[in-house]
Amino acid sequence: MFDEPAPLLLNSALMNLLNSILATIISIFPRWIIKPFAKPYVAGETIAEALVHINALNEKGFAATLDILGEHVQTIDEATDITKSYIEILDSISEQNLNCNISIKPTHIGLDISYETAKNNLFTLLAKAKELHSFVRIDMEDSPYTDASIKLYLEALIHYDNVGPVIQAYLRRSTEDIKRLNSEKFNVRICKGIYSESETIALQRKTEINDQFNQLVKAILTGDGYVGIATHDLNLIDALENWISDNEISPDRFEFQVLFGVPMSGHLQSLLAKGYTVRQYVPFGKDWHDYSVRRLKENPSIISYIFKNMFKMD
Repeated sequence: MFDEPAPLLLNSALMNLLNSILATIISIFPRWIIKPFAKPYVAGETIAEALVHINALNEKGFAATLDILGEHVQTIDEATDITKSYIEILDSISEQNLNCNISIKPTHIGLDISYETAKNNLFTLLAKAKELHSFVRIDMEDSPYTDASIKLYLEALIHYDNVGPVIQAYLRRSTEDIKRLNSEKFNVRICKGIYSESETIALQRKTEINDQFNQLVKAILTGDGYVGIATHDLNLIDALENWISDNEISPDRFEFQVLFGVPMSGHLQSLLAKGYTVRQYVPFGKDWHDYSVRRLKENPSIISYIFKNMFKMD
């Protein structure tokens, strides 16, 4: 491989520094300034806008899961309204014959109000999804909600097959959770985890988190479950893909999952070309601000990418 000329390396270093600085301070900017940077990550504010993006992804060969942005509702009316919106989404997905399911956050359908509120709303969604041959993913929030979220999943599984949880690889408990949950009905998304958690309950080093992520996926695939491999870490994807190939794991046992709008340098198209399912997690809604700021802080390089498109920079 040829080295870059010194001026290009310098320009690259300066751009990376600028991206990092802007990502750090962008949360203090007015919403109208942030919105152009949010656009690549968020599929609009309405259901109709989101479904346009889902259709475009399907045409390119991608599956999708749709998430209404927001969490921690405080009233039963709010939780009911979110549940009704998800029912509208499920109906629209079915009517338009889209390859898409839904992802819900327990606190968005009432878990902060009461366990029963969240359970009743979840069961309403699962009944509708079952009627329409669809699937409901129960997203995992921070650690105070882990036990309740897994309990919701296990209670739902008694009555419905079209439901699956998320397990976060950085939590120390996750190995035991996988051992306990793994079965023929187990359909799980494995992600690294995004919340700030204490060292007593969560791994902190990237290498440790990657190792546990790797082992969790392998444990599911050597067991009886189905796994959504949710990461943008190209090295991790390549390592697991090689292991899957070496062990002749059937493509109907897993899928790769990524966030909508995160650049992957052509990797997703490569996975599709090999016959793998690739599902994009597509968020939308009026609560786009905090989500977008978090994405920009995680991936500052998107800032220069957007600038280039806005100002036609080479």
